[in-house]
Amino acid sequence: MKVPDDLKYTATHEWVRVEGDVATVGITDHAQAELTDIVYLELPAPGRRVTAKSPVAAIESVKAASDIYAPVSGEIVEVNSALPTDPGAVNATPYQSWMFKIRMSDPGELEALQDSAAYRQATGH
Repeated sequence: MKVPDDLKYTATHEWVRVEGDVATVGITDHAQAELTDIVYLELPAPGRRVTAKSPVAAIESVKAASDIYAPVSGEIVEVNSALPTDPGAVNATPYQSWMFKIRMSDPGELEALQDSAAYRQATGH
């Protein structure tokens, strides 16, 4: 399993790339492997305010359905509009297939996220 060192991770298997006050969010290689073939993705609407650890999107595979959680609080500023028509891209390239971007209202919440070493240990990779 790939676990890039330049990202932060949640216990619910979302990855976060921070650029200024914007957090780009997707699901990890571990998560996509557990879900197997992803067939459906429901993304949040831009402008929506979200709270850390709250469900903001939904993902379905041939095996399971799951929520995707906001790793930080803020406002959805962009979604990856290509993914709902090509949800399998998440299986093929989980770290390039970002789902949404949040303009953070409290960047201090990033401190609660795991670094790559902690995430590897938590997932056994």
